[in-house]
Amino acid sequence: MKEPFIPVFYACDEDFAKYTSVSIRSLMDNASKDERYVIHILHTDIPETTRQTVLGMAGEGFEIRFVDVSDYLSSIAEKLPLRDYYSKTTYFRLFIAEMYPEYKKAIYIDSDTVVQGDISRLYAADTGDAWLGACHEQVMLRVDEFGNYVEKAIGVSRYNYFNAGVLLINCVQFREHGVLDKFIDYLNYYNFVVTQDEDYLNLICKDHVRWIDCRWNAEVFEGLPCPEEEAEIFHYIMANKPWHYENCPCGEIFWEYAKRTPYHDEIRAVLDAYTDEERENDRRVGEHLVQLAVKEAEREDNFLRRINRDKRAADRVEVLQRIEQYEREGRFGEDVEDDPPGRVLMPDEIEYIRKSRADKMKTTLAFKLARKFVNDLIKDKKLIIKEIKGIENFKSLDCGAVITCNHFNAFDSFAIQLAYDAAEQPSRTFWRVIREGNYTSFPGFYGMLMRSCNTLPLSSNFDTMKKFFAALSELLSGGHFVLFYPEQSMWWNYRKPKPLKRGAFACAVNNSAPVLPCFITMKDSDILGEDGFFVQEYTIHISPPIYPDKSLSKRKQAEDMMQRNYELWKEIYETEYQIPLYYTTAGEAEGC
Repeated sequence: MKEPFIPVFYACDEDFAKYTSVSIRSLMDNASKDERYVIHILHTDIPETTRQTVLGMAGEGFEIRFVDVSDYLSSIAEKLPLRDYYSKTTYFRLFIAEMYPEYKKAIYIDSDTVVQGDISRLYAADTGDAWLGACHEQVMLRVDEFGNYVEKAIGVSRYNYFNAGVLLINCVQFREHGVLDKFIDYLNYYNFVVTQDEDYLNLICKDHVRWIDCRWNAEVFEGLPCPEEEAEIFHYIMANKPWHYENCPCGEIFWEYAKRTPYHDEIRAVLDAYTDEERENDRRVGEHLVQLAVKEAEREDNFLRRINRDKRAADRVEVLQRIEQYEREGRFGEDVEDDPPGRVLMPDEIEYIRKSRADKMKTTLAFKLARKFVNDLIKDKKLIIKEIKGIENFKSLDCGAVITCNHFNAFDSFAIQLAYDAAEQPSRTFWRVIREGNYTSFPGFYGMLMRSCNTLPLSSNFDTMKKFFAALSELLSGGHFVLFYPEQSMWWNYRKPKPLKRGAFACAVNNSAPVLPCFITMKDSDILGEDGFFVQEYTIHISPPIYPDKSLSKRKQAEDMMQRNYELWKEIYETEYQIPLYYTTAGEAEGC
């Protein structure tokens, strides 16, 4: 059911109320007259005279409410470690969902803005199951010191850090996932000093953001992220304030609306009175903030290093550190975790597909145990498959195919198994190519699965590999599916596609089989695993099959299929994560 009005929130103190009035004026002038709006101004100390002045701006279809949050803050005071939280107006946005349990979503806007677009269009944007909608933070993208800070101190990519000055808050998700409680927990654990509440919000909402076009938060900072005439909301961040600088970019737009408020003369007086000494202080403050970001990034006890030390399994932290090292050094084909010592698989030890009756019985039993194991993982939320996209590409295959997938977890083949089940291809079986040592030497339950659940182990023995290739040809020609990991190595929870090896594609070419590229993206759930890391939610992306180009030589066919596979993965990665694919390898790694 449609909400009776659109709730919009500001938060300010008495001094900033005059600038808030400019933003409100611009919002009201450009909002659709087909909607009703309630504008809430969260505060603790705005006097009655100021409130009455701003309230007098309300017009038809617009209601303005001043909301004193003092009582609410008092009700949670014992949880807050801040002594001066009453003055931290920027924190007020975090209270909206809890203070207004009747709201499904709401818009929050910083006061140093001008709204040129129809705010009802922003409100109409679908956040899905994301916790909020927001725009990328331009400062982190454009200033390396800040980009390095958020990556090294918070653990959020500079490409996925949002500016919290314009938010479309999914209040339902905020409440359901306890965003306010998470904020208070982190507030008690660590004090972010660079961008404060914005850092907390980015940390909490990582992987749960619906990215909104930058026009809705066009930050005035070293140029705009969009053409000026296309900006829906101008955001005068940092020292770029029209009431402090006559030549502030896009300042004339601010003054157009300021003229239509009761505060124009007062704001103009602020500009006239602003001194060169104050402007020099702005410059020093800006330099200090950059220095602070550098210091926090390198601090031995910054947030990311502290939480890795205090709350996360040391072996997992070590693996992640090794991944960073291997990426820098371009060692993409090497595993970062040691497999059990293996031995050579000899040809007389294995019949790949022509199994004995006893082996077939073992396989049947192994699959029953494997399915129970996977079902238990799903039930216990240790394996979360959020969505399978492109299942029609799997269903439409009418021949055998090589399936490719990125490799980041011992359970990722179970995810592809579930995609195969969803494709409903009962006459075609699903097989996995595995390493030699995983077949010959892996201990316990997992070793049993490795040896019994339709696996095709590689071997360092030439004659065994002859049997492997014969079995592979028989399976593909018989219309079955074979999963390869063309990245070769497994890097735990690594989200980027790694450069590919050509073996899987050569196998496809030699058997005139298509390649079905699958790429799994992941995001943090809010379920904390036993290792101190959040369990990942997987989305399986199945692309259209890639067929060999018969006009090329076999080698060129394999290289062409490999490159096309990589480009598909790259596109999925950049689309899903909203991050350009780059590697820290010196000189950048080639795609394949």
